Amino acid sequence: MTEPQARTTGGAPAAGDKPMTQRETIEAVVNDLRPMLQQDGGDCELVDVSPDGKTVYLRLQGACSHCPSAIYTLKYGIEQVLREMVPGVETVEAVP
Repeated sequence: MTEPQARTTGGAPAAGDKPMTQRETIEAVVNDLRPMLQQDGGDCELVDVSPDGKTVYLRLQGACSHCPSAIYTLKYGIEQVLREMVPGVETVEAVP
């Protein structure tokens, strides 16, 4: 699997570019996932990342904010992708 930076920026960083921070990498992956949520009338917002980078706090919006399946979207969709694409991420928590 490719590095998150390469996947989210459309290619390898140019020489001299500084590496993305943990939060920037998480935000880029979330932005890649956002169209799938928007397709069903929802969206999400990156609220915070824990200081150690292990926990990501997201706010589900639109149709996703009150959907009975939102926990599955969060845990088995967004969390799974973030864990695979961003080293160190362990869990995603919903923020009201």
